[in-house]
Amino acid sequence: MSKKGELKKAIAESERTLEDLEQKRIRSQSAILYAYINQTTPPEEDNEIFNLYTQLIELERKYLQSLQTELENLK
Repeated sequence: MSKKGELKKAIAESERTLEDLEQKRIRSQSAILYAYINQTTPPEEDNEIFNLYTQLIELERKYLQSLQTELENLK
């Protein structure tokens, strides 16, 4: 398989991973927003989960960006 093909496959996989991580973060994000609206303290577990998924999303976005840059450099 060519380098371009491998990069395109890796980009598609990274985009799917990013979507999955964002979906998983939504639950804790909703709990935090609900607590904010009701002027209560959100559960610490939801804060930790939100922060964890946010960090994972940031890392995946950086990885995706590097793949896209590498693909652009091949063209």
